[in-house]
Amino acid sequence: MYKIFGISAIALFIFSGCVQTEIPKKELPNLTHTYDVNDVDMSDLDENLTETELIMSEEGEESKMARIEFPVSEYYGLPRSGRGTIKGTIYVKDLYGDKVFGAGTRLYLNPITSYSKQWYVESYLGGHQMQKADPRLFNYLRFTASNSKGEFAFYGVPSGSYYLIGTVKCANECGYNSLKSIRITKKVTVQGNQVIVKDLTQNIN
Repeated sequence: MYKIFGISAIALFIFSGCVQTEIPKKELPNLTHTYDVNDVDMSDLDENLTETELIMSEEGEESKMARIEFPVSEYYGLPRSGRGTIKGTIYVKDLYGDKVFGAGTRLYLNPITSYSKQWYVESYLGGHQMQKADPRLFNYLRFTASNSKGEFAFYGVPSGSYYLIGTVKCANECGYNSLKSIRITKKVTVQGNQVIVKDLTQNIN
């Protein structure tokens, strides 16, 4: 009787206890997928255009500065998950030192690569209007939005260096006759589970 019980217990263990749960594999970006560029809206990355840039924009893509080839291998090597936090407040300071907060605005984290460095140097610093970004970049951007006080936070950020990008829209409160978009970009680095506090701010000239 004890022998029969032992055999039954072993059989029960084999058919029930040894069943393994399949762990889903980490999904990697499909870098060969073709996107419809009209479905990927990253136009507010290039806001705060000068009058000359607006004229160039109307003339078509061929008149804009060409971007370098999208570095697939460079982006493919970026970590896709993380535990870091980047938070702060987005605002500009007027001529009197008062803060004008970017309320309800979208913010980006753009990984620093050779591709994004070209944008930073030529577009953000140099003021040149560039051709549309490769839509595959959309896979690597992280988004959030600020609250009514201009406060924002990114959670679960992978270790690495990023361009933190946001826009403050203001008119009379900034001394302008019409509504303008003031784009602000700062470099930020996070490692592991760090909590980085980085305000996105600049003075109005």
